Amino acid sequence: MSDEGLGTVAIMEATAKSKTCVWRWQERFMAEGVVGLLRDKSRPPGTAPLEVDLVDQVVALTLETPRQEATHWTVRAMAKAVGIAASSVVKIWHEHGLAPHRWRSFKLSNDKAFAEKLHAVVGLYVSPPAHAIVLSVDEKSQIQALDRTQPGLPLKKGRGGTMTHDYKRHGTTTLFAALNVLDGSVISRNMQRHRHQEFIRFLNAIEAQLPKDKAVHVILDNYATHKQPKVRAWLARHPRWTFHVRSDIVFLVERRRGLTRRRLKNGVFHSVVDLQAAINRFIKEHNEETKPFIWKADPDNIIAAVRRGHQVLESMH
Repeated sequence: MSDEGLGTVAIMEATAKSKTCVWRWQERFMAEGVVGLLRDKSRPPGTAPLEVDLVDQVVALTLETPRQEATHWTVRAMAKAVGIAASSVVKIWHEHGLAPHRWRSFKLSNDKAFAEKLHAVVGLYVSPPAHAIVLSVDEKSQIQALDRTQPGLPLKKGRGGTMTHDYKRHGTTTLFAALNVLDGSVISRNMQRHRHQEFIRFLNAIEAQLPKDKAVHVILDNYATHKQPKVRAWLARHPRWTFHVRSDIVFLVERRRGLTRRRLKNGVFHSVVDLQAAINRFIKEHNEETKPFIWKADPDNIIAAVRRGHQVLESMH
């Protein structure tokens, strides 16, 4: 192509090679001709590749529990045990998709009626009853008002923000939240404690804001507070309310984790009042730009995944 007068860009597009590669081969041919290209192409690498048996040994050890008192292998521990460089261990793990330091949490439902309950809850999310409001209610307890012992440095170019590792704890608050499935709005209240008294107060707050001519379906987790006798009595006095108490079910309100990630995790709060004000402002901003939460997961796929999980656990244990 160079002899035909094609430019570097045209050669790059035709051969799918980089500009430096094209230039290097042209220079090499100019200096040594075809012989130089062939000799360089067959040149052995500077470091000999690892033996297959050694690679298989690293992979086998990685899948086993370390002999030393540790939960998983580290790069340096594996390199010392096998007698190779740490970079070689990293390369082997990368090629075989191994990451011993990473763990994923899981929870499989043991409820025999899990499939029926899942279809019932997802049915409320996907196709709410006519003239009804569907709320996903949950609580986030023990939210700490953490203040830092020293002021940190702000974010700047080339340096991340700083924050002291120790803190002052000024108290806690409990957030009760109800997510409206239809429009995505959130009704919330901050309470000092997490008891049935506070839960009833929160229900009264929801009742005061909702239209009086609509039925209310509330999806709750299987928490003792939600089944307390006084809560049941409150429910009996409000016949338009229906509780759907389900365990091991995904609640939509739990999906809105922006509060923890964006506002609470790196926040500095000088008091519980300061913490509650920040939470209220965050939810107010959320409600100004709401949109319905569209359920996309297929219940049958979730049920199949749970069954596969049980089969794997039973075969291994």
